[in-house]
Amino acid sequence: MKKFEKRLLLAAGTLTIGALSFAASSYLLTKKLVKIALERDAAKDTPEMKKAKDQLRGYEESEEILQMMNDGRNYLLEADTETVSIKSYDGTELIGHFYPAKNPKRIIIAMHGWRSSWVQDFGSIAAFWNENDCSVLFPEQRGQGLSGGNYMGFGLMERYDCKEWIQWVKEEKNFSGPIYLAGVSMGAATVLMASNLDLPENVKGIIADCSYTSPHEIWKHVIENNLRISYGLHGIIANDMCRRKIQIGSKDFSTVDAMRENQIPTLFIHGSDDHFVPVEMTYENYKACAAEKRLLIVPGADHGMSYFVNKEEYEKNLLQFFSDFD
Repeated sequence: MKKFEKRLLLAAGTLTIGALSFAASSYLLTKKLVKIALERDAAKDTPEMKKAKDQLRGYEESEEILQMMNDGRNYLLEADTETVSIKSYDGTELIGHFYPAKNPKRIIIAMHGWRSSWVQDFGSIAAFWNENDCSVLFPEQRGQGLSGGNYMGFGLMERYDCKEWIQWVKEEKNFSGPIYLAGVSMGAATVLMASNLDLPENVKGIIADCSYTSPHEIWKHVIENNLRISYGLHGIIANDMCRRKIQIGSKDFSTVDAMRENQIPTLFIHGSDDHFVPVEMTYENYKACAAEKRLLIVPGADHGMSYFVNKEEYEKNLLQFFSDFD
């Protein structure tokens, strides 16, 4: 009996050590992933980080699309833009770039995505907007680029920044005409979440290109599908870390929550072959949306690539959206 008891205790001890080791390794891996997700200084522009981002996103852009994006970036960098700044709701200094149209009929506030930039995400469409009488404000999202802040919030914090930028447009540009909110990826989640706030009546529409439903859901999808790791314990740890860093949990608010109360007409856009944010998330946002809504699914387009894959259809839908809701 004593030998059996010793073996039982040894086995229990081995299991306990194994469980502790698993918990420790889970914590360390999750800490690294949350750091990449939220912290400004966690991901420098290095070949190693590019490789990590490609693995997280689950795809790489083709050389042809990269060239088009580079041409667009150069166009916007050379455009006659005005660099502006505001203090956001928590005192963070935010930088934006205003690109005026000659005869503006509307102003678009265009929010870029996670670890991206205003010239990267909107350089290719900027000329189209400008030629169609849209002045555009391109904010640099907090925790990125020239804007302040140590953390990104996956839309949870940025939605309040979006409201501050709307106020800047009204006051500094003395503009009472139609305002549209546009965003790609995390920027799309930002503008969808902002619809839940008390926005001015002249915010006439939202354009959301490849938004996810919540930080929790996109993290879960990427971890399970692109990294092939179980999200269970990692998700619990990630939510706690997120709350401690930005004072709100990854599951505390979502685009779906906002859409259930949304009263602003919304155009949802997504590529059918998105390997980063599954198209099903846009279907979920669209289904929940209580406002007048439109849906454009672009066959064959990966994440944020819908404009490059079918520019004609994309532009047609935008012009019709402006015409209907200006």
